Amino acid sequence: MKKLNKVKIIDLYIIRKFLVTFFYAIALLITIVIIFDISENVQDFIEKQAPISEILFKYYLNFIPYFVNLFSPLFTFIAVIFFTSKLAGNTEIIAILSSGISYKRLMVPYIVASIFLAGLSFYLSNFLIPYTNQNMLDFKDTYISKRIRNRDRDIHIKIANDTFVYMESWDNERNIGTNFTYEKMSFDEMSYKIASQTVKWDTLELKWTLNNYAKRHANGLDEHIETGSSFDTTLNVTPIDFVFVKDEMETMNYWELRRHIKSEYDKGSDNVKFYEVEKHRRIAFPFATIILSVIGLSVASRKSRQGMGIHLLVGLLISFSFILFMQITTVFATYGNLSPLIAVWIPNLLFLIISIYLVYAAPK
Repeated sequence: MKKLNKVKIIDLYIIRKFLVTFFYAIALLITIVIIFDISENVQDFIEKQAPISEILFKYYLNFIPYFVNLFSPLFTFIAVIFFTSKLAGNTEIIAILSSGISYKRLMVPYIVASIFLAGLSFYLSNFLIPYTNQNMLDFKDTYISKRIRNRDRDIHIKIANDTFVYMESWDNERNIGTNFTYEKMSFDEMSYKIASQTVKWDTLELKWTLNNYAKRHANGLDEHIETGSSFDTTLNVTPIDFVFVKDEMETMNYWELRRHIKSEYDKGSDNVKFYEVEKHRRIAFPFATIILSVIGLSVASRKSRQGMGIHLLVGLLISFSFILFMQITTVFATYGNLSPLIAVWIPNLLFLIISIYLVYAAPK
């Protein structure tokens, strides 16, 4: 019974050290980031006359969850390295192992604390951050810069299973497009097509005006072509299909992101890979917290004559190599042929293997 109570006390001691160090380090980072952000945007705040209450509560209060989650795996790792090195330096790790507690049992409070942080990261990235990001980006739209931008030239969109739209360019300010085509397929053959030199969206009537147009109706070998200078029509496409919102996916929660991915697939969008990567990243990223915690314990539990410095150096090298590897595989997924699922999980799998090796190699 006494041994069980002792183990519980040690568990709570390590978990408290872990979480306090983590949140203290994150708080320091956020304070520094906010100071730099204020110095960068203070001129915009003054010129746009942003109210102090909105700067504090609509911008910076919503700014905090994003950065907590962004740096969560890195600072989890640093926190583990920092306080475990102190435990090892004070021979507390040796005392714990000498008391009959196995190394695997020592890992339990680390894993419990890291699972808590991983769960927090999953909740933040999938549910809370999309909401806070929307508030923060609304503030930016009003007082810093607009997010809506035109898509690139040569726009190809699949708006239904059998309907395709092409436009050479789109001016979102004037709602005018050039070299517009609207094609409807039937049994892999074109059944209807509209082509026009220019097209304009009527924001009041919610309809399109096509100038210098040609309509083509096809039914097998029977074709009918109609031309004219101008006509008004409604089509199952709107200007929102020709623009994109910067950071749009950052405002989508777990369910919205999945619905949007399905919609992008149906349209044949080239941007679907970006959303796929984001979907898998939101799940894989929290797992990195657990893996890096185990690696941090394995690295820092060894007492070193060089002190904490060598542990921090090794820890930073490992954590930054993880982040770099994640960025490289993400680029291959978004701009290459690598599956987004594989790209996002490869770093986790590789560092999981490293963590298993380090656990078995750590002094017991």
